[in-house]
Amino acid sequence: MKWGQIQLLAWLPLAIPLAWAAFALLRRRRRALERLAAAAVLPELAPAWNPARARARLGLRLAALLLLFLALARPQWGFHWEDVRRTGLDLLVVLDTSRSMTAADFKPSRLEQAKLGIRDLVRNLRGDRIGLVPFAGASILQCPLTIDYAAFMMTLDDLYAGLIPRGGTAIEQALRTAAAAFPADGAADRVILLVTDGEDHEGDPLSLLPELKEKNIRVYAIGIGTLAGDMIPGGEGEGYFKDRQGQVVKSALREDVLQTLALETGGTYVRSAPGDTGLERVFRESIDSLKRAEQESRTARIHEERFVWFLAAALALLAWEALLT
Repeated sequence: MKWGQIQLLAWLPLAIPLAWAAFALLRRRRRALERLAAAAVLPELAPAWNPARARARLGLRLAALLLLFLALARPQWGFHWEDVRRTGLDLLVVLDTSRSMTAADFKPSRLEQAKLGIRDLVRNLRGDRIGLVPFAGASILQCPLTIDYAAFMMTLDDLYAGLIPRGGTAIEQALRTAAAAFPADGAADRVILLVTDGEDHEGDPLSLLPELKEKNIRVYAIGIGTLAGDMIPGGEGEGYFKDRQGQVVKSALREDVLQTLALETGGTYVRSAPGDTGLERVFRESIDSLKRAEQESRTARIHEERFVWFLAAALALLAWEALLT
């Protein structure tokens, strides 16, 4: 026998003190009646009182309660084979980990806000495959497409600004890495979630538009940062990052390229706000309605639910108890 909610059985030992307390109260009631009147006249004063019948009714109630509890634990025995098909999207998160993502116009930083938004997004996934491409001046496929959301979250938690040794920001290369990570075949829509402040120091992301359209890849761009911008922290105890002329570098959100990428590929651009990256909203309002395709098919052994027998037995005991008036 298997149990669908086996954790509930941990509460089963509480049935022993509950039964003991119930029968103790019944004995207390009987003794109170015996103090009220002599045993010889008790049948005349309380003709409906029958100690044996009272114990039987209490026993039936407790047994019915136990069966109802066991039904909640979902007993199972026997099984049948069933084809299980999983459908979903392929979704790659392309996350900017460059130095500018440490700016604190979003507290505690743009990168940490982005990671929080991605965690919220993953909670909405149901069978969709997700992968991760961090980038700065270069990019890597940190987590291939997977439905193991726990493994994806562990990979996400390990990201930090400076993970990519090469400095700068290369959005074009990051998109190329993401586009190459999708499988060659498949009928489902493909999604790139580009999460960045929009700063780009090399390449031309818009030159990839023909390839993205040919591969049926939609870009949903999330702009992290404010238009006013903020200064970039330097190393530990070094104040703020400065350029070669000794001027403090200020990083601001740049939206033009992100908006064009999203518009031309059939995606959406969203400007984040502090505390709301917009990732979860974009998924619910746009991505969730995209075309899904069968990703995997397998034969699974499905155990038969038998809680109905326990419910029926409990109801039978309660009906029996009602007849013992």
